[in-house]
Amino acid sequence: MNNMKRLSHKVTMNFWHFEWCTKYRYKMMQRLEIKNLVNAAIRKAAHEHGITFRVLGVLPEHVHALASLPNGMTDSRALALLKGRSSYLIFRNREHVALRYPKRHFWAPSSYSVTVGVNDLAACETYIKNQEAHHNVVFS
Repeated sequence: MNNMKRLSHKVTMNFWHFEWCTKYRYKMMQRLEIKNLVNAAIRKAAHEHGITFRVLGVLPEHVHALASLPNGMTDSRALALLKGRSSYLIFRNREHVALRYPKRHFWAPSSYSVTVGVNDLAACETYIKNQEAHHNVVFS
């Protein structure tokens, strides 16, 4: 319960489970170097817009996140900010990624988002943390 936000007239807590994929489901984050770059780019985008992650899981072709959004921000706006800014940072830091994506669209246009209640936080965290084992992921 330490994640409560105190606003002028209420105390609140909101968590969202996000999932989004690379365009065409290409396994772009299979190499550890690119995985770390994507992780850093997403975290930088989140920090710039006041989004905080409880858990962030980067897999070879998709990302899972358990995030808390600033007051008044919608889930679709948060996803647009995270995907757009991180994509920009990825292409700026690794030009060779543009060979796979010449139009510089790193992420697929679709995504998944659902609210997570207080009672389900631990289950959602465990789910995201166990994704590498679930998908039998080995980073090279």
